[in-house]
Amino acid sequence: MVPYIQLENIKKTFGDLVLYENINMTVGEKERIALIAKNGAGKTTLLNIIAGREEPDSGEVIFRNGLKIGILEQKPELPEGLTVLEAVFHSGSEVAEVVRRYEKAVLSDNKHDMQQLIPEMERLSAWDYGQRAKEILSRLNITDLDKIIGIMSGGEKKRVALAAMLIDDPDVIIMDEPTNHLDLEMVEWLEEFLIKSNKTVLLVTHDRYFLDRICTAIYEIDQKRLYRYSGNYADYIVKREERIANFSAEVDKAQNLFRRELEWMRRMPQARGTKAKYRKDAFYNLKDKAFARRDDGKVDINIKSSRLGTKIFEVKDLNKSFGDKNIIKGFDFTFTRYQKLGIIGKNGTGKSTFLNILTGSLQADTGTVDIGDTVKFGYYRQQEIDFDESKKVIDVVTEIAEVVTLGDGSTITASQFLNKFLFPPETQYNYIYKLSGGEKRRLYLLTVLMRSPNFLILDEPTNDLDIITLNVLEDYLSNFGGCIIIVSHDRYFMDKVAEQLLVFEGGGVIKNFPGNYTQYRNRQEEIKESEESKKIKTQPVADKRPDPRDKPKKLSYKEKLEYENLEKEIEGLESEKKHLEDALNSGMLDADELIVKSQRIGEAMELIDDKSMRWLELSELI
Repeated sequence: MVPYIQLENIKKTFGDLVLYENINMTVGEKERIALIAKNGAGKTTLLNIIAGREEPDSGEVIFRNGLKIGILEQKPELPEGLTVLEAVFHSGSEVAEVVRRYEKAVLSDNKHDMQQLIPEMERLSAWDYGQRAKEILSRLNITDLDKIIGIMSGGEKKRVALAAMLIDDPDVIIMDEPTNHLDLEMVEWLEEFLIKSNKTVLLVTHDRYFLDRICTAIYEIDQKRLYRYSGNYADYIVKREERIANFSAEVDKAQNLFRRELEWMRRMPQARGTKAKYRKDAFYNLKDKAFARRDDGKVDINIKSSRLGTKIFEVKDLNKSFGDKNIIKGFDFTFTRYQKLGIIGKNGTGKSTFLNILTGSLQADTGTVDIGDTVKFGYYRQQEIDFDESKKVIDVVTEIAEVVTLGDGSTITASQFLNKFLFPPETQYNYIYKLSGGEKRRLYLLTVLMRSPNFLILDEPTNDLDIITLNVLEDYLSNFGGCIIIVSHDRYFMDKVAEQLLVFEGGGVIKNFPGNYTQYRNRQEEIKESEESKKIKTQPVADKRPDPRDKPKKLSYKEKLEYENLEKEIEGLESEKKHLEDALNSGMLDADELIVKSQRIGEAMELIDDKSMRWLELSELI
């Protein structure tokens, strides 16, 4: 394994808080590594140190010479005045600049500039680059290339920044929470992209299915130290438990030995001055080991929910549109008691709009939403958290309530409640602006739950929460004594909590599915396979059936003909591509011919790729 990035003896502190010290780390070529830790343990800080955005107190980061690094921040900062087109081709490379100018000419239908730029596109072999860029933009649902960055939402900016980084094609990809603000289909596409690209990847994410699919190794920050685990998330879970069990066994062993050594030290006080120095030193080292303790603090969510009656809510003939775009069309639904409902769908299909109508912050065009008298909503929104950054943590909580009622009916103070959410006294008197993104999210969750809702609406609740907190939240929601609606791109979270789905398909269409996300995806795959099977059955059947005595994995007669024809077709397409290139470079074409031939050259290149791939598949069977 060729080392691409090496961290040597890194130490980082904030005031009296030590995040880590003397940690070492190696990221090798083609490795896909995730960094896991509790919120506030310094995951983003470590990524920033590696990316050169922050300086360590001591130690150094060493890169292999010539590496091209791509960085996706948790909250990317893009130049506000740029258009999307300018932002995604903002890398400064010559090929990116030429493609940007060409695409701008196409968008503005400037035939003169297009003709001027085609020779440059040819010289730099930029057609492939442009096609790749268009695929990435399409997959991330970035269609309005003229839109100004300054008027975009945080989620839109994140997708533009992700597209810009992937289009730039770096050797090493560093990403902080890349799946935030992506819908489920985008997340699955990103997984495939990273796996097939063979890039070196270093990321922070809470998405456990994402970790399971792409990771080849995981580093964990725990107790200010860094531990490496080979394999994916499932491997990490097993190996982490083994490490903790071994730690506990070593502590137990040290405690037994410490008791014997302590007895020896006490038994011979008069000889203490003459005791072997090495044994006394070993005794004090053993004492440190014997009294070592793990700080496995977990969020303790045990909050009383308000009484919930039998009537929850009923939606009848609900309709909502924005201009010509239908968001909700003729939707009917009756929510039952203790129901746990998940909502999925692509970005822009109306998921958040539906939640806002349900909670009364947005009015439907037509239809009714009849909500029961006992329903008390707790709405956790995905938008930016609206805390006053100049306030202290304790003040934010006490403004809501001085006392909180727990699930068993007992009451505790606001300060004690903060402790249960891993805000110790020293943190409670910190100002909000000092908290990490994950800590702010945890505080926001606390403020929603402490109001004792009986109907929780959680819009992307997993963003920025650490995995340990998510596990506790999942257990709490599974046993929650009320109703739940969840919108989330986190498939693992949806599988553990949601028992039924509303699928927003776009165009106002909303379908009901009785199961969790994995069951829904499996059903979609079954439908797809069934449709493909029907297509195959409708195709003409060959007169002669294959001889079962034929050796497996050999070309059939039909495949041999296809193989021979593919060679001719590829040769013809290559020849056509050459003629198109010559024509485009001749300067003799009028504007209309220029557009037609530039479009055709893109189509020809795609056909060459597809047919070459099929030719390779068949050639392996010869």
